[in-house]
Amino acid sequence: MHPIRQHARILTASLVGTAVEFYDFYIYATAAALVFGPLFFPSSDPTTQVMLSFMSFGIAFFARPVGAIAFGHFGDRIGRKSTLVASLLLMGGSTLLIAFLPTYAMIGWVAPALLCVLRFGQGFGLGGEWGGAALLAVENAPPGWTARFGAAPQLGAPLGFLAANGLFLLLGLWLDEAAFNAWGWRIPFLFSAVLVIIGLWVRLRIGETPAFQEALDKAPPHAVPLWELRRHMGPLLAGSAGVIACFAIFYLATAYALSQGTTTFGYSRETFLAVQLGANTFLALGIVLAAFHADSTTPGRTLLLGALATVVLGFAFGPGLASGSLVTIFATLAAALLVMGFVYGPLGGWLPTLFPVGVRYSGISVAFNAGGIVGGALTPLVAQWLAGQGMGAQAGLLLSVAGVVTLVGVALAKPQITQSH
Repeated sequence: MHPIRQHARILTASLVGTAVEFYDFYIYATAAALVFGPLFFPSSDPTTQVMLSFMSFGIAFFARPVGAIAFGHFGDRIGRKSTLVASLLLMGGSTLLIAFLPTYAMIGWVAPALLCVLRFGQGFGLGGEWGGAALLAVENAPPGWTARFGAAPQLGAPLGFLAANGLFLLLGLWLDEAAFNAWGWRIPFLFSAVLVIIGLWVRLRIGETPAFQEALDKAPPHAVPLWELRRHMGPLLAGSAGVIACFAIFYLATAYALSQGTTTFGYSRETFLAVQLGANTFLALGIVLAAFHADSTTPGRTLLLGALATVVLGFAFGPGLASGSLVTIFATLAAALLVMGFVYGPLGGWLPTLFPVGVRYSGISVAFNAGGIVGGALTPLVAQWLAGQGMGAQAGLLLSVAGVVTLVGVALAKPQITQSH
């Protein structure tokens, strides 16, 4: 196969899985912010309903490290391709089944229990997704292109966000509130099946990565890659810290901001989704700029730059969101997602440098998803609690804290290699 066609296929296979991931996660986050509270959780207090809904959202982040361990084990033993196909099937199947769930009014407590089980399934599948997609890209990258190839999975994030956000926006324009709450929210979960089929078609047409095949030719795989990670605890902790800022920014600028915008600040769902849709383009821009910067310097330096920007962003985020001006809100969200590009885009090029090939899938998957618990699950939950206490303006300071943690993690990390293959 011609190298250009081969590289295009590799990059598409890397990108499409993450697009499905962020589509799945964002439709759940949006549904959690808009409808899951009253549909699945009994309470007379709307704030409590939203809190319970966000707690179900957070379950996936605790499932992700478990999935990272399981898929990392097989990814380091049998290869990247088969593991990526399995993770996509589990992730997409769990999302599709949510479309058919009965509500609390229909079957009582079984409804939220089933929702939480499927949410766990989403997270378990996602645990093996990003690590494999990143390795598929960087272990096939030409010399000098590691960070740009490694940014391919990250570009799936704005695409998935665009598809999910755009679909919810269209549904809001087509359906009235009653129809959307009754059945309209199920359509995005059904539509995920189309994306999964496309992803499977692409992934089944690719081969194994050269780096994994080369390592396999030299020595048999580790019997238990996770056990070997005990020799790499420093990189594991540094890598986990290094990803916290990107998760914190994304979920505060999307799920938390949408919840606040449509409740506390009183904007219509369609208006706020349109603002977020426009701001999403700055995430794609940030990822591309960061990838070029990382290949011209190093991914670590780009991450340090992004972490510093995150610290500054935290002071402006809360006041900007509560400004009462849609223009200011748009600028705040656009700035947040642009900064996210600089703490997210280089991760595909940076994390693989911390681990040798034999434990690389396990190492980057565990680090990425462990950091996701703090940045993606706890941060929006704490922000929602602060908003409920009348301290929404201070919620943005959580971003500053996340930025400092990422700054420390990247500064202390000691890459073992300069190229990923």
